[in-house]
Amino acid sequence: MTKHRVVSPFLLLLIVTLFLTGCSGWDPKESETLSQEATQTINNFLQKDPGLQRFIDEAYGYAVFPTVGKGAIGVGGAYGKGQVFERKRAIGTSKLVQVTIGFQWGGQAYSEIVFFEDKASLDRFKSGNLEFSAQASAVAITLGASATADYENGVAVFTMTKGGLMYEASVGGQSFSFEAY
Repeated sequence: MTKHRVVSPFLLLLIVTLFLTGCSGWDPKESETLSQEATQTINNFLQKDPGLQRFIDEAYGYAVFPTVGKGAIGVGGAYGKGQVFERKRAIGTSKLVQVTIGFQWGGQAYSEIVFFEDKASLDRFKSGNLEFSAQASAVAITLGASATADYENGVAVFTMTKGGLMYEASVGGQSFSFEAY
């Protein structure tokens, strides 16, 4: 009798995530598309909550993830690619990866903007040292949501659901990579 080894869902998700995050290099055409999507995402956020303009105007920098795909069946994962801005000028791209374990099921797509209050918080992000803890949360964008939002440890995060079966503003366990242009 032959024994078959079964790969755990967590290990499979981890392998797929590592494969996706390591497969793409810089492509000028992809960069142009990402830039257009980032601009449209900012406009979509501002349409939902014009008060967000305060963060765009005052932030030292920000990372815009036009689409983050998230799925889970017990073990969950999310992935998105975004554009990073310093003083409103595009300086590179970023990949967002999230792996979660727990009672969860479903899938969704959402947009995310991470604002950096100062140079130190943007530098922490660019060096790969920004990782959200399990307790971190984001402000789900609605009219007026930005009025009471503020920075926590130099970072403010906003999300906007695009569609799917999950609704949450959790960003716990997210990690980022940065690639300069």
